[in-house]
Amino acid sequence: MVWFTLAWLAIWTVQLTPIQLLLPLQLDTQSGHWIDGVVWSGLVLSAGGLAGIIAAPMAGRLSDRTRSRFGRRRPWAIGGSVLAALGLVLTGSAEGPVLVGAAWLVTSVGVSVASSALTALIADQLDDQRGAASAAASSAQAVGVVVGVAAIVLLGLSTGASYTVLAGFIFVVGTLTAILLPDPPLPHEAVLEFHARRELIRPRVSSLLDPSFTRLLVSRFIVNVGNAFGTSLLLFFLLYGIMIPAADAENSLLILIVIYTVFVVTASILVGMVTDRRGSRRLWTAVSALVQACSGVIILISPNFTTTAVAAGVMGAGYGAYMAVSLALATDLLLDPDDHARDLSLVNSSANLGQLIGPLLGAGLVALVGGFWLLFAAAAAVSVLGAGLTLTVHPSRAVLRAPQPD
Repeated sequence: MVWFTLAWLAIWTVQLTPIQLLLPLQLDTQSGHWIDGVVWSGLVLSAGGLAGIIAAPMAGRLSDRTRSRFGRRRPWAIGGSVLAALGLVLTGSAEGPVLVGAAWLVTSVGVSVASSALTALIADQLDDQRGAASAAASSAQAVGVVVGVAAIVLLGLSTGASYTVLAGFIFVVGTLTAILLPDPPLPHEAVLEFHARRELIRPRVSSLLDPSFTRLLVSRFIVNVGNAFGTSLLLFFLLYGIMIPAADAENSLLILIVIYTVFVVTASILVGMVTDRRGSRRLWTAVSALVQACSGVIILISPNFTTTAVAAGVMGAGYGAYMAVSLALATDLLLDPDDHARDLSLVNSSANLGQLIGPLLGAGLVALVGGFWLLFAAAAAVSVLGAGLTLTVHPSRAVLRAPQPD
């Protein structure tokens, strides 16, 4: 569990630090009017999200079918980490929105490949601790962005140096944890051949045929769009929404991220452990999305730094609990163990798509009204919609088990 959490810390750090700080700074300084920077940020992040959505299920499917002596998941976790490191170096050296966006595509694909392999480990090796493992992955998301942003702000790193440090981090930690994490070796070749024959006549049921599973995918997409509305353009909101001076904006952003992180970590761990013991994951997931919705209302009532800090805590609590419990709920809905990586890649991709399409939609909302009030109103509305959709999910324990090697 320690190596698993550290691996997710590296993934979230290198993905979210550019999203929260580096890419907005790059695109704001390389654009004209501040709204141009907002729009370019939305386009770049959304393009990266689309690339990740395509790459993750494909990598998951190939991981499910991998029969390497190094394991099924390990080669993909290492390859994704190396590709992400390369993409970060390219992004840091890119000039202009188009080249920045192209380099960010490489990073997004690498992160998606590595995360698809890591997520599959939850379903591969855990049963009664899926909530705890999902909480570890979710809490690492919040800690990762604090680690990345704090290092850049406190050390005063330039943009290029920041990307280089992030690249080194994912390269070292991503590959090391992939090597150290358990990935059971394949059984004897004769046993594999026997199971291959049995596979031809074994009934196969795809999780994608389960309406509850597909509704959960849509719910995670919607709730993550709401979260992205409230977080992805936060630096622009501080600069141009509540008019914080540019010299103080990065420190203010760091404060908000720390507050957000504390609540994400606390809520994800507590609620994840509670649902492992008591169940009711569907109810906890819906309530968590409603808590996130409250954060948008808080900022609408009084848009200033103090209320934004309160909203950051509320959003962190709701989002942390939601991501931990909804991922555990998704593992309860899986129908075929031989498709774990593919199906859980889709679960991750639905969240990533929301996080990376959200900035594009949010940028359009900001440009439409020339301000941020519609953005936060939409964040509250779509979070409520996601909560309602979650209540239509009906978990089933009727999981189809693949034959296990002797």
